[in-house]
Amino acid sequence: MIGEKGENLGVMKRGDALLLARPDEGIDLIEISAAATPPVVRLMNYDKFRFEEDKRIKKERLAQKSAAMKVVQISARAAVNDLMVKVRQVEKFFGEGHPVEVNMRLRGREKRNKDFAMEKLLEFLKLLPVEYRKLSEPKYLGNGPSVQIAKK
Repeated sequence: MIGEKGENLGVMKRGDALLLARPDEGIDLIEISAAATPPVVRLMNYDKFRFEEDKRIKKERLAQKSAAMKVVQISARAAVNDLMVKVRQVEKFFGEGHPVEVNMRLRGREKRNKDFAMEKLLEFLKLLPVEYRKLSEPKYLGNGPSVQIAKK
């Protein structure tokens, strides 16, 4: 059992613990960990406990979202202005803390010239003003070359 100020009150019987709770003063007996042997309980305000629990869950959810990989697709035939739009998109994703996968989509006969496509992908990476590190080396997938990058 844990007291109101966080002090350890030791192991006690359920009835004794319930006697220490004062619902009229807002001090409730809350089960923190039911799986532990013996179960861990705490004396505190239930509304405060619920608020802290919601805050912890929200923080975990935000931490999970930040790790999501974002994908930017470019074309070998794209003009410089089109590539600059994609550069701004990559910068936005970096600003949000996301790693980015840059895919070059090739169609038809473009798939035959792998060296040209890889060269275009590397040229696109040179357009990025933000410092980045490669999470994976550029590799050729089914529809064209791809590389994963993240902000330094």
